[in-house]
Parts: sequence; structure tokens; C-alpha cells
Amino acid sequence: MNVKICLLCFDISNNSLGRAALLASALAPRHDVKIIGTSKSGDIWYPMRNSGIPIQIYPWSRYPAFISTIRKMLREMDADIYIACKLRPTSFGIALLKKWFSGKSVLVDIDDWETGFYYHSGIWGRVGRFLNFSNPNGLPYTWLMERLVNFSDSIVVSNRFLQNRFTGCLIHHCRDTTVLDPDNFDSQEIKKLLGLEKNRVIMFMGTPRAHKGIDDLIHAVENLDYSDIRLVFIGAEPSFDPLRNKSLSIQKKVVVLPKIPFEELPKHLSAADILVVPQRDTTDTQGQIPAKLFDAMAMAKPVIATRVSDIPEVLGGTGYLVEPGNAGELARTLQHVLNNPEEAREKGRRARERCIDLYDIKVMETKLQNLIDKIIDSP
Repeated sequence: MNVKICLLCFDISNNSLGRAALLASALAPRHDVKIIGTSKSGDIWYPMRNSGIPIQIYPWSRYPAFISTIRKMLREMDADIYIACKLRPTSFGIALLKKWFSGKSVLVDIDDWETGFYYHSGIWGRVGRFLNFSNPNGLPYTWLMERLVNFSDSIVVSNRFLQNRFTGCLIHHCRDTTVLDPDNFDSQEIKKLLGLEKNRVIMFMGTPRAHKGIDDLIHAVENLDYSDIRLVFIGAEPSFDPLRNKSLSIQKKVVVLPKIPFEELPKHLSAADILVVPQRDTTDTQGQIPAKLFDAMAMAKPVIATRVSDIPEVLGGTGYLVEPGNAGELARTLQHVLNNPEEAREKGRRARERCIDLYDIKVMETKLQNLIDKIIDSP
């Protein structure tokens, strides 16, 4: 049965659109799918601008001006089922209002512990943020969303931390393994195009932030005595400067490539010899599972990651694990992988097999469709 499904993204201008677009892609083969949401910058997040999924943007502003945006969204929203991406007021909150006014069903997809992002700031930082009532997605309203989660008709979560906290159906990030397929790319030719010929590439993909262990990674690479290695960052803002106050030795090893559209990701990832996911163990990371982990697995890349959230379970022995925040152990593991390329390639091959079996987009399609069917069949 084809139904109209509207996905609400809390901020279309940032990486939260990635999970919303993933869900939309999984639903699109069977249903009429559209993404709507506010955009703090007024634009669509750069990697997803050519996604092919219908996206409608609404203006973001502070209260009380934002009330008019809420009214406009509620008037124009027209679907059989609403999927709120993240426990945020501008997604889940607006979806609940629409449910209460129209009687239509709401599924909430939780892929991060949203209040956890606020809690790392210390007691006085939390107090200040809790008093931020003018921000539609401020801490007081985001805190409230967690208390209203059971008003949804169905709950999806991306990792076990969130499942323990909110219950729901566990659906990890998934990937189209026919698109993310290493056989489609010549890694040496891609390296040449990127100016990385004759280099071994240690890659970090995604938005570089402190809780993602960027400093640990840079420090680990700085301690490696290999003239041919390059630490490549992909997905950073133009303002990102990883080399401020760093030594000359690490400056020669670091390459920051411009942001790329999502369709260019497999090509760039094919140039990696190792993908590193050095998450620290903080309230920012405990409730999330990095999407780039699944990209690397699909592309059969050796992965070095930390023992945070569901990362060990997702890898299932097909990658290398280190303790979070331990730059020394990370450096030793990088050295081991660089010195044992055959072992690393075998790990990558097994990771791709695991991704095809457990984390292919078809797995997400099936699980989502089961939830949709239950919502449709419920009285």
C-alpha cells in the first residue's frame, strides 16, 4: 500500500539531514516521500543538495517570531504518516502538534541523545542553556521532547544506548552496498586525482569536532615515523584548521580536502588505506553511532575505532578497537595496520560481507516497512 510520508528534519542545513535522507531513500521505493524542515542557514546541507529527494525548507528564527513558522508548517503539512527525525522541537514537537490537530500517526526516529549534547558543558553551562527560551531547539524544549516520546505511535532508534533509554525498534545506519562497492573504483587512480599518489592514506570523514577525537588522531599520526603517510580530512568546513599550533612534522602529513556532495563519497573513500573513527567517550558520543563507520565497512576499508556506543558490536571483530582518548594506543594500532597490509585488507573484506548481511539499505527498508504496516493496521 502506497502512503504519503512526510519526514521532518529539525535543521535541513546541517548533518541531521543525513539520517532523514537515509530513511527517505529506504521508504521511497514503496511510498510517496518528502522531507520538510527548518533551515538555520536558509540552505540545504551541502552533501545532500543533489539527493533527488523532495525537500521543502521553512525559515528558522527565534521565539516569538518562530510561532508564525510553526503555524505555516502545520497548515501546509499533508501526509498519512509523519516521521520526526530526532527528539527536537522543530521536528518531533511540530509532528506531535500535527498529530493532535489531525489525528495522523507519528513515528519518531532517534539517532542521537539530544540532551547529551548540552550536558557536557558543566553545571553552570547547563543552567544557562536551560534558560535559553528564545531558541526553538534550546535545552528546555529539547528536554521536554524526551518526556513526550511515548505520545508517538512508533519509535526507531539507531543504537542500544538509545533503545535502553527510549525503547523502540533498533535500526542502525545502513548503506546501499551496490553503490558503496570497492569494485567500482580504481583506488590508485583516485589517489592520483586527489594528489595523494604514492601515499598511504589515513582518512577521517565527517564534521571534525572535539568529541570525535580529532586531537587524539592528530597526535597519534604525529608520532608515526612514515614519510609516505597522509592524514586526510574530508567533510570539514572551510574554517577548519587542524594544524594551529602544531609541529612542522605533522603539517607535512595533513591534507584537508574540500567538502564533497554525498554522491562523491564512495570515490573519495576508495582512496583511503585506513579509516579512523576515534570517538571519545562523552555525553555527545554515548548516544550516537557514526554513519561513516558503515561507509567504510561497505567499501571494505580497514577501520580503527574506539570502544564507544555500539561500535564494537557493529564491527563484530572486523575492525581494530582502541580505548577512547588514548592517542598512544591509537598510534600503535595505526602502526600495526600500516605494517600488516594483508591482514588489514582481510579485515576490510570481512567488514564488507558483514555490512551486506546486516547493514545494507534493504535491511532498513524491511524494518521500516514492518513499522509502517503496523501503523496502518492499527485502529
